[in-house]
Amino acid sequence: MAARQPFTDLDTADEAVRSTCDDATTCKRYATSKGYWTDPYVQYFVRSVGERKAPEINRGYYARVQGMNYLLDAFLRKTKCDCQIVNLGAGLDTTFWRLKDENLMPRKYFEVDFPMIAARKIHNIKTKPPLSKPLIETHSTDSLLLDGHSLDSDRYCIIGADLRDIPGLDDKLKKFHLNPELPTLFLSECVLVYMTPDQSSKLVNWASVTFHTAMFVNYEQVNMLDRFGQVMIENLQRRQCNLAGVEVCQSLESQKERFLKTGWENADALDMMTVYSVIPQDDVARIERLEFLDEKELLQQLLQHYSICWATKDKLKLGLSQVAF
Repeated sequence: MAARQPFTDLDTADEAVRSTCDDATTCKRYATSKGYWTDPYVQYFVRSVGERKAPEINRGYYARVQGMNYLLDAFLRKTKCDCQIVNLGAGLDTTFWRLKDENLMPRKYFEVDFPMIAARKIHNIKTKPPLSKPLIETHSTDSLLLDGHSLDSDRYCIIGADLRDIPGLDDKLKKFHLNPELPTLFLSECVLVYMTPDQSSKLVNWASVTFHTAMFVNYEQVNMLDRFGQVMIENLQRRQCNLAGVEVCQSLESQKERFLKTGWENADALDMMTVYSVIPQDDVARIERLEFLDEKELLQQLLQHYSICWATKDKLKLGLSQVAF
């Protein structure tokens, strides 16, 4: 029998990246328990509400969720839901269930993450009827595939894959009927930053080469050259979490450049402080009443170090370049 390969630095780094999935889900669970937004499904991925999170963290997650959903829903309106969505590094995200509830389902919703995370999510779906029932309701044939690392139904697919292995990713997505002719939305949240700039460029280039009408929405760090950014990097490094792609996070311009250099026609980017000021302000006023925030300046600093960048290409002339805040 072959001896087990010893753990490498890459294994340790990948494990640290996988742990960020739990962090995000726990923070979302806590924020929804305080009423920042409604998500009846996140409770099935995290057992308890967990320890208290600071108000600025809750507001940061609120801005992230509202900002990503704003662009996602705008894409669905432009395409009249005649499209597909690919969530890269999806973790334990619950967007599929939200879209089902709001009658905003694309033709098919794909998720890709490390096989270990995909397996966990599939296990949760199999064992929690509130998660499995909506999936079965959107599936019309007998061919529901459910195994350790993949789930495939008519409208929802989970794939275990490494985003750094483009040929492997392409093969798996094709196997589960990702259609290059359909308008396609790619989502990634704090994913590209854990890949080297070369790896993330190859991924976004693959997306632009393979799909003629597409949009890519990326949420991650920005303005990382200042002192606050350096402290963020040091905090993550203490947890063995290396931001391998941090050089692309220098500025909004460097974020846009990654897309403009890899075949995307248009790219735009805003820091999350700006996003926070342009999402519906009546709801912002509501959530600001939920908890007293002592450190307004800390919230501002935090939001200035995250951004949403979105890029489009539009052979079908659907007006995707008009999608904006």
